[in-house]
Amino acid sequence: MSVAQSGVQSAYDNWAESYDTDANATRDLNAVVLRRQPFELEGRDVLEFGCGTGLDTAWLAQRSRRLIAMDLSAAMLERAGARVRLPHVSFVQHDITQPWPLAAGALDLVVGNLVLEHVADLAPVFRQAYRVLNSRGTLYLCELHPFRQLSGAGAQFVHPETGERIRVPCFVHDVSEYVNVGLATGFGVQHVGEWRDDEKACNSIPRLLSVQFSRLT
Repeated sequence: MSVAQSGVQSAYDNWAESYDTDANATRDLNAVVLRRQPFELEGRDVLEFGCGTGLDTAWLAQRSRRLIAMDLSAAMLERAGARVRLPHVSFVQHDITQPWPLAAGALDLVVGNLVLEHVADLAPVFRQAYRVLNSRGTLYLCELHPFRQLSGAGAQFVHPETGERIRVPCFVHDVSEYVNVGLATGFGVQHVGEWRDDEKACNSIPRLLSVQFSRLT
């Protein structure tokens, strides 16, 4: 595990206790955006990487045939496992920058929410998503918009014991980087979305970027 990923793991382990109750407009908008996506879940085998405390896992689990929820943080996974107790849902602690412990072509859908801002090199993640998806598989990503990051925003929280404000290690990826890495991996781009806190405030900086890819072969 890289130094950066170790820092991410430690940060989310410490954040797990208060993650669900902290004011977090990014987390809340992400949940809204996910539920608006048109991809099929019924009868599908799904991987959610970066499942966190399971806030979206519960929704995905209600609609999928099989769900694998993956996260780097053991503390986050503990809370997710307590929230979602269903026989078709399994939880895996894993660093997504390393080869995934899943068979090739095993999945219909891979979902990643608010994770790739913590990854320096996107290519290994895209390659693993491509490998585990079947020939009609879909990759859906939703991330903090790079415009927000360049304006100073980023994942952060107040440590529950020390009161210190902790900024989680982050990397800025342009919209073009997400798209071009996906294309280079062999995906086709199905949809790109830019999401604001107020949909009517068209002149404001988007909070989130979503991209839906399809496996072409």
